[in-house]
Amino acid sequence: MTVRRQLFALFVLIAILLIPLAVPRWSASSSAAASGLLDWVVTGNFQDEISSCADWDNACAETQMEDTDGDGVYRFVTDLLPSGIYEYKVVESGNWGNAFPPDNVIFSADGSELRWYFEPGTTRVMDNANQCIATVVGDFQDELGGNEWDPTNLRTLMWQEEAGSDWYATTETIPAGEWAYKVARDEGWAASHPDDNVLLSLSDTTEVTFRYNCATNEVQDSVNNAQSDEELVRPVVQHPIQDDIFYFVLPDRFENGDPSNDTGGIAGTRLDHGFDPTDKGFYHGGDFAGILDRMGYLENLGITSIWMTPIFKNKPVQGSGSDASAGYHGYWILDYTDTDPHFGTLVELTNLVTSVHGLDIKLFFDIITNHTADVIKYQEGQYNYVSKADFPYRDANGVIFDDKDYAGTGTFPPLDPDVSFPYTPVFEDPADGSIKVPDWLNDRTLYHNRGDSTFSGESSEYGDFFGLDDLFTEHFAVVDGMTDIYQQWISDVGIDGYRVDTVKHVNMEFWRDWVPAVMDHAAAEGDPDFFIFGEVFDSNAAFMSQYTTDPDFPAVLDFGFQSVAPSFAANGSPTNVLRDFFLNDDYFTDEDSNVYQLPVFLGNHDIGRVGRTIQLANPTAPDSEWVARSELAHGLMYFARGVPIIYYGDEQGFVGDGGDKDARQDMFPSQVASYNDDDLIGTTATTADSNFDESHPLYQAFAEYGDLYQNHVALRRGAQIHRYSSDSAGIYAFSRIDRDEQIEYVIAFNNAEASSQATFGVYQANESFTPIYPTLNDAAGGVIISDADGQLTVTVPALSFAIYRATNALPPSSAAPAISIDSPQDGEAVLGRVEIAASLDSDQLAEVTFAVRVGDDVEYTPIGTDNNPPYRLFYDTSALEVGTALSFKAIVNDLNDHYSSDSVNVTVGEEDNSCVAHNGYAVIHYFRDDG
Repeated sequence: MTVRRQLFALFVLIAILLIPLAVPRWSASSSAAASGLLDWVVTGNFQDEISSCADWDNACAETQMEDTDGDGVYRFVTDLLPSGIYEYKVVESGNWGNAFPPDNVIFSADGSELRWYFEPGTTRVMDNANQCIATVVGDFQDELGGNEWDPTNLRTLMWQEEAGSDWYATTETIPAGEWAYKVARDEGWAASHPDDNVLLSLSDTTEVTFRYNCATNEVQDSVNNAQSDEELVRPVVQHPIQDDIFYFVLPDRFENGDPSNDTGGIAGTRLDHGFDPTDKGFYHGGDFAGILDRMGYLENLGITSIWMTPIFKNKPVQGSGSDASAGYHGYWILDYTDTDPHFGTLVELTNLVTSVHGLDIKLFFDIITNHTADVIKYQEGQYNYVSKADFPYRDANGVIFDDKDYAGTGTFPPLDPDVSFPYTPVFEDPADGSIKVPDWLNDRTLYHNRGDSTFSGESSEYGDFFGLDDLFTEHFAVVDGMTDIYQQWISDVGIDGYRVDTVKHVNMEFWRDWVPAVMDHAAAEGDPDFFIFGEVFDSNAAFMSQYTTDPDFPAVLDFGFQSVAPSFAANGSPTNVLRDFFLNDDYFTDEDSNVYQLPVFLGNHDIGRVGRTIQLANPTAPDSEWVARSELAHGLMYFARGVPIIYYGDEQGFVGDGGDKDARQDMFPSQVASYNDDDLIGTTATTADSNFDESHPLYQAFAEYGDLYQNHVALRRGAQIHRYSSDSAGIYAFSRIDRDEQIEYVIAFNNAEASSQATFGVYQANESFTPIYPTLNDAAGGVIISDADGQLTVTVPALSFAIYRATNALPPSSAAPAISIDSPQDGEAVLGRVEIAASLDSDQLAEVTFAVRVGDDVEYTPIGTDNNPPYRLFYDTSALEVGTALSFKAIVNDLNDHYSSDSVNVTVGEEDNSCVAHNGYAVIHYFRDDG
């Protein structure tokens, strides 16, 4: 090559390097690009090899592409290029501002014929070096333009579905008729697939997607290979957890079975070992041995799962002076691998697990991944939260970075405790630097170190939770460490599940890794039914359900239920409140979980007891009314959807003076004065007595509820179908129907202070309903019968409830009802979490499966099944690109092998950010009047 040619090549190279800096990338929405009326040139670093043009000459007539037959695809062919590695773009002649694709395409030439293809309307580019060239050929091609059975008719050229894929596709609108086709390779008949023509029968003009796999030569189309409704239908998700009744207990406050471990083997005063049974903020002596001693009590109550507050080794005492308190509750963990010696040894814990399993009772650990005990201090002596905006994280070299860029990636910049954080983390005592177990927890750079949380905005995730050391859960080392810890407990002890603390204070990326890793490990250890539920302290269904539909927690605690159920029983709130609450259940529906697996509760160790709510609302009521209201509240908890949780002591009428320490009374004789002055419900006993009275009216009631729950599958697994509510106190009614048994149960609750009556529709006319609770329901007249129109009248005494069971199963339906998708509308642009809602043309027992087809996918993917009206779920589009095509399908299953369906086509729209304020991380939740 001459010096002149070398200099020329250098100038061209410089020009190429400057092009991306000088020329904006062209949008595919350009009207010029879409018109297809421009001249298009293949430009690259090989043009001087096949033409008289210089490399990267975007006006070279000799490499200009042609659409000779007007099929919309431009083509350029050459057999002159020597073997080698080259690059190219397709460019509008003379205009670098209109070049595709945005990045150069690299290809390898071997001296054979090369072909380039470009479709201006879509700006798609292909070449036969990187892609296989395939055309749909058939007797319908002339209907689309051009000749039939013509492999050179590029109107039906198939395009690669995505980079690197073996699948190629094209979608064509074909008129009604009987047609035949196959797929031809390389614009000829040398290779075509399949061997025999594929027949295509269309009763109407139809949009047909053709697919071809160039590795396997498989041919598909959306008519012959369409999924049937029956193939797409999925049963509503169920889990064995729905058969359980939980008992939530603080081991320290339940029973003292071994006084020798009261101080945890720690010498000194209560400020050293934390034991002081007279102080509600210190250890009282309850332990594993005590739980084991009282297993008969729990078994007779009908308990099938025990959830214990954390049992790991805690920092015995935190704070000083009047602010000092002990870690009796278990949430100040130092050693995640061993038990708190106040409760017993690891051997004793293992024996407890073995013993409860022998009674067919499960044991659940309460666990923490968000924080540890308060060990780390800040050198600056300040603890106010410092935002990331005011002090971004810095790596060990002082370079600013955003941790969110690394969360979930398995990598993280090196950190330095003296450089990386707004506060300098230090240990007041050198011994504190090795006090935590496992040892990685002693690394100060694995904590957020930003100060105390204000529980709003960004600080909710990054701030220290009430001063506890907040782990850097965005860091892969924390993810891996916490995964190892809780996998090991499964292997070592055989625990049945976890309740996870402070879930909403941990970043989503952590949960996306941690939850499946722990679940998969449990399955590998032989427990495919291992269950995890999280504490998302929020009553908004749209917010809580993010954690069961994105990082796929099997369930979360239903704080929404707790926000309405106690008031229903204590205050006589309008029963429409319950109706509106249950309307939001559909937020939890996805392909592997739903609201029926959510644990439901009335009170707990943080917010206080339902007994206190009842007494505060009715301070002058007689004890019998308090009992009735508690039975009503617990009846709703047992027999509405969800998995019931009894908070220990509620079955003995415990009340308390508030939340937190005031709701953590002793079941064994207490020495705490503020506990012992409580007026317990249903008894003359106080907490100064031992409270394991199996004759207590609430214990008796809950045990009866448990028997009903276990003896009638519909009451724990059945679809919940709304029947009646009003804008005042009175009757709230719903049906429960198991999908297999198909016998209707009607449950009617009355929160009014007088007997109430209501009439509403059920599924069968002239059907007898027998009361199963109470068994002698004189007020309701015993057996009740629906009238000829399927209307049923129930009468329920004040502050009570009744359960009726139909005599006969539902008759089999002869056909599926017609279904229509009401939202979104066909052609609509959708954003964020989209409501997909469908309605049926008849009122009958049915399930509706929703499915989605994304982009160029041929097949639908089921995304969830709903078993009660309104039939809907919420599909998250936030991870999809603007303009992505979506097809939603709803298939109704009448549970008698009949199906019908409807579908809509929409696109992902673009969010209008013109009115969005960018002020940190605040999230606003609200309730609409329509739910």
